[in-house]
Amino acid sequence: MRHFPFIAFATFGLFGSPVLSHARLEGSKPNILFILTDDQGYGDISAHGNPILKTPNLDKLRGESVRFTDFMVSPTCAPTRSAIMTGRHEFRNGITHTILERERMDPKAITIAQVLQDAGYTTGIFGKWHLGDETEYRPNRRGFDEQFIHGGGGIGQTYPGSCGDAPENKYFNPAILHNDHFVKTEGYCTDVFFSQATKWMESVKGGNPFYCHIATNAPHGPYIARPEDRKLYEGKDLGPDTENFFGMLHNIDENIGKLMAKLDEWGITKNTLVVFMNDNGGTAGVKVFNADMHGAKGTPWIGGTRASSFWRLPGTLKPADCSALTAHVDVFRTWAGLAGAPITPELEAQAEGRSLLPLLEDPKAEWQDRTLFTHTGRWPKGTDYQAAKTNNAAARTTQYHLVSEGSKGKGTPSWQLFDVKADPAESKDISAEKPEVMKEMLATYDTWWDSLKGQIDLNEKAVGPKLNPFADPHESGKSVHF
Repeated sequence: MRHFPFIAFATFGLFGSPVLSHARLEGSKPNILFILTDDQGYGDISAHGNPILKTPNLDKLRGESVRFTDFMVSPTCAPTRSAIMTGRHEFRNGITHTILERERMDPKAITIAQVLQDAGYTTGIFGKWHLGDETEYRPNRRGFDEQFIHGGGGIGQTYPGSCGDAPENKYFNPAILHNDHFVKTEGYCTDVFFSQATKWMESVKGGNPFYCHIATNAPHGPYIARPEDRKLYEGKDLGPDTENFFGMLHNIDENIGKLMAKLDEWGITKNTLVVFMNDNGGTAGVKVFNADMHGAKGTPWIGGTRASSFWRLPGTLKPADCSALTAHVDVFRTWAGLAGAPITPELEAQAEGRSLLPLLEDPKAEWQDRTLFTHTGRWPKGTDYQAAKTNNAAARTTQYHLVSEGSKGKGTPSWQLFDVKADPAESKDISAEKPEVMKEMLATYDTWWDSLKGQIDLNEKAVGPKLNPFADPHESGKSVHF
């Protein structure tokens, strides 16, 4: 029996999932509007039970969507983004960190934006990229017709080497790379990204179908909200970080509401698939509410990897919960299927995920079990990645979660096993009670880890530029206009 990362132990059809009828969606070519937030946890939505945060527009979107309630992503941001873009685990793209040249996505990888572009879509990205700031790694070299992005992992973040934003950038009036020139914008960063995306969609709607990728840097730290948004959460004994964090989410929620109203105004709501996700586990909001999960961003626990995943296409998709074990790597084949794009042998070899089309058609459709793999990466640069094999790692099936936070003593892995169906909070280690499950999952993990050779180490010895490209107009090849 062969074991593949992020793929079920089953016989697959063309799109990597059990062969089911989904002809109504296949090749239907809707517009695709993708909204991805940064560091918003699964619990940071009022409809998920948060007792303080109010997100009425996200609640409404959720209520109108197919909701994947067991949807897994990576523990941090660049890894999740590369998995969405390529349909495969981030380590296969050479992404083992969020900085130090280890955030640069394999130039040979084919992105979903390229696939959609080849299928006749007009494509645009607004906000965060974080898969390489050097010219050859940027979105407009990876399938996007329009790019409007900040650098690095967040506005104002700069690290040695290749990863960093424009100098002294702030959340208000940030300098943004618009195609090949920097522009000085006016307003709060989230408002700027939604506004620019709205203008772009208005300019391209009615022609070819569009793929609009809005990736906010909010509510990632530093936690800086508009004063009027923060004020909504003051006096609730939250502390300044969480006040700002919730204020940033309030602003995102308002922008989503305005954008949904625009789709209605333009008359394209029924022809536009809206997909909303967050990129990893929670951060500043976890102390308030974490949906009874263990762990947060940067950990292999479910609290670090469970994400919201709402898919709305009114008149086509019937709102419902879907409890199947699904993941970010499934986005690639799903959108390719919607676009009617052929899965070439090259794409078949790359995209490890499945198509979600059968589940979008019928949330209770047959969905065979699978194993998903998590590793936080981030081992010290210049060290042997093999030594980090069992540090903050996990394997997940529908029922079981195998987790290792590190090693005890001299290299002995500290694996724990949880029945997440009976114990979703991961409170009781059952490894001693289920030795046969432990043995099988450990063997599967070993096989997966060994298969990464030649991909996981792509950027491990990479040497970045002396000055990151967003800080060096000469390196970017264009003048900076403020």
